Amino acid sequence: MAINKIMRATLKALSYPDPDIKKAYKVVRNIEKTKQKHFAVPKNCQIVDLSILRNDFPIPVRIFSSEKENPKGTILFFHGGGWVKGNIDTYTNVCASMAMKLSRTVVSVDYRRAPEYKFPNATEDCYQVAKELFDGTLLPNISIDNIVILGDSAGGNIAAAVSLMARDRGEFSPKSQILLYPSTGNDHGVLSPFDSVIDNGFDYLLTSKRVMGYMELYISDKSDLENPYLAPLLAKDLTNQPDTFIITAEYCPLRDEGEAYGTKLLEAGNKVSIYRMADALHGYFLLPYHFKHVKKTYELIKDFLAYDTNGGM
Repeated sequence: MAINKIMRATLKALSYPDPDIKKAYKVVRNIEKTKQKHFAVPKNCQIVDLSILRNDFPIPVRIFSSEKENPKGTILFFHGGGWVKGNIDTYTNVCASMAMKLSRTVVSVDYRRAPEYKFPNATEDCYQVAKELFDGTLLPNISIDNIVILGDSAGGNIAAAVSLMARDRGEFSPKSQILLYPSTGNDHGVLSPFDSVIDNGFDYLLTSKRVMGYMELYISDKSDLENPYLAPLLAKDLTNQPDTFIITAEYCPLRDEGEAYGTKLLEAGNKVSIYRMADALHGYFLLPYHFKHVKKTYELIKDFLAYDTNGGM
């Protein structure tokens, strides 16, 4: 069902006034903790907490798997939250659901957040976990060909950046990645080249102002905005990237830049599928499974993973 006038008015009310996230990020984090819905973790889901060291800092990692079923592969998951909020706890139910519904081991990374830790800390933390997963240190005896990198929003941004880093550094080679409504660009103001920033940047919960605030909290210097590890869409070379599935949301300001990234990946010779989720808002994957957009996303991911298991799309 399309977003009707009543829903549109409700969303506008929820989106305004839009607090300055640069000043209110701690409050937003606290609200997130208190308002996070604690859906029951699926039965027979095993959860194990570990940590990976990077420069003597322990990066928390939470591993989800079925107690009764052998996994068909592994998902390395990077959570969203604008590099500022969200954490391993607020995404526990999402990761548990993925593990059970997709029959895969899910490895969730609690990377360090801005503004306490600036770019590129979040991406480098995730890269370190990815490296140890792909070289067999983190989870021995898994097939590296069946590791899928998956992230939503800022996590989708990190996933794309980790894949670029992996190619550039030559330390491992992801075969596939799934990017859910990812941030890929660096311009979310009134002069943005993307219609979705203008059309969806005010009345749909995630506003352009908030996206820009997150980025300002994340970067150390304005020059970071030109770094393809922060804005993958700017990468001059997008060859030799994983088979990629990008899902965008119709009423999301990041919609067009996510789709543009998919197009550039395709033009560079990669295997890419892009799907725009009709009537969906940014962040919808955090909703319970019975929501139609969440169900549809799982169906699409299952189709992609089936192609991946058979050796590509």
